[in-house]
Amino acid sequence: MEAGTRAHGPVPAAQVWERYAVPDRWPTWAPQISRVEADAARIAPGVTGLVHGPLGLRVRFTIVEVDEQRRTWGWRVRVGPLTLRLWHGVALHPAGSETWLRARGPAVVLAAYLPVARIALHRLVTRA
Repeated sequence: MEAGTRAHGPVPAAQVWERYAVPDRWPTWAPQISRVEADAARIAPGVTGLVHGPLGLRVRFTIVEVDEQRRTWGWRVRVGPLTLRLWHGVALHPAGSETWLRARGPAVVLAAYLPVARIALHRLVTRA
């Protein structure tokens, strides 16, 4: 199944992109992330790592594509036997910026994840 969500807010697109591009910054806007361990300071194809979430949840990830000019990136995440593909982007918006997420994976996982992702994306574009 594939599904998605988006949010817009006053934070400039360049600043939103930097919040995506530096994994150490993910916990500042994504409430479901407490810590990130990555083998590079900035996202790039081939970068791998581990996202620490609630209740001891640990999610392995691999960055599969990044386009700095277009401000888009994609990654593959593994939770036990489940794999999700996620694509993110940042664009200019009259309010400041817009960010979007497309995700592909099992329907039950996406149904649980997308409401949390909406909150995170909203925080990404609205928190100074």
